Amino acid sequence: MRIAVGLSGGIDSSVAAFLLKKAGNDVAGIMMALWPAGREAAVGKSGCYGPGEAEDIEAARRVCAHLDIPFSIFDCSKSYEDLVLRYFRDEYRGGRTPNPCVRCNQLVKFGLLPQAARESGLAFDYFATGHYARVERDPLTGRYLLKRGVDARKDQSYFLYRLSQDQLAAALFPLGGMMKTEARRIAREAGLPVHDRKESQDFYGGDLNDILRQEDRDGEIVDRDGKVLGRHTGVWNYTIGQRKGLGIAFSVPLYVTAIDAENNRLVVGPESEALRHSCLVAACHWIVCETPDAPFEAAVKIRSSSRPVRASISPLGGRQASVVFDEPILAVTPGQSAVFYKDDTVLGGGVIESTE
Repeated sequence: MRIAVGLSGGIDSSVAAFLLKKAGNDVAGIMMALWPAGREAAVGKSGCYGPGEAEDIEAARRVCAHLDIPFSIFDCSKSYEDLVLRYFRDEYRGGRTPNPCVRCNQLVKFGLLPQAARESGLAFDYFATGHYARVERDPLTGRYLLKRGVDARKDQSYFLYRLSQDQLAAALFPLGGMMKTEARRIAREAGLPVHDRKESQDFYGGDLNDILRQEDRDGEIVDRDGKVLGRHTGVWNYTIGQRKGLGIAFSVPLYVTAIDAENNRLVVGPESEALRHSCLVAACHWIVCETPDAPFEAAVKIRSSSRPVRASISPLGGRQASVVFDEPILAVTPGQSAVFYKDDTVLGGGVIESTE
């Protein structure tokens, strides 16, 4: 098969390219350039978006040379700015906590990157990445299903729940059935130039964070009755359910229960006030069907790192759904995604709009 592998300069995507080449496929490495040329940034951690991109590109180039496969870079920086960074900034300004990785995967990594590669004349049948997830085709419905990666600690299905049927049909995840330790072993034994690279974080806001900091306005931290308990350093620095870093001495631990961006206020309270029984989810995207026609039970993840919790999901009109948790939970955060699972299968998900 002819396969384009989306490279990052890290171990996982490099091992994916190695395994596909070893299996006898016609493989090409492609990479998106996201960091605008000439843009400076403060020294800090780097990830898939950050000032260390030149090192990542060089690492990917060395891997392709080692595997004797072609390597192409596509400048997606302008589209990334429009589709991901503006969203990231606007959501924080509105008092919400966005997940840029979910949006990037849908629109850029599995959208613009393979599209740009094809438009350049590169022909391929499948697009592969180093994500820890799996794709299977349901023989009864013919739909492509997204499943958890076997390595529960590395599973990245949460970040991929918005992929379309066309994107899933063309996707390959060679690492989905293995543990991270196995991927590292393969990289080392194959002599891949990146076998000892450290893992980077998923997203680094770079100078975008600096822009938000320039807009910081300190304001009041209040309880639910409006009593002032302290001062915050800018509402975008906080997220729902946060307990540490509030700078308030109180008789019981306090949690962020609401972010009032319009009035530049942070609302806090004890754990009992931070728990939520339900939420409204908008912009729902379904994988196992076009749209569920009845309420159903599922395990729900409200953040990529959260434990799944049982809930009842009721589809509503306008691509919305009501989610009622079996038990009240912390940190149900507008802007984050609620992703629904049945065993290892991703049923779908949406963006948390409001909570109760």
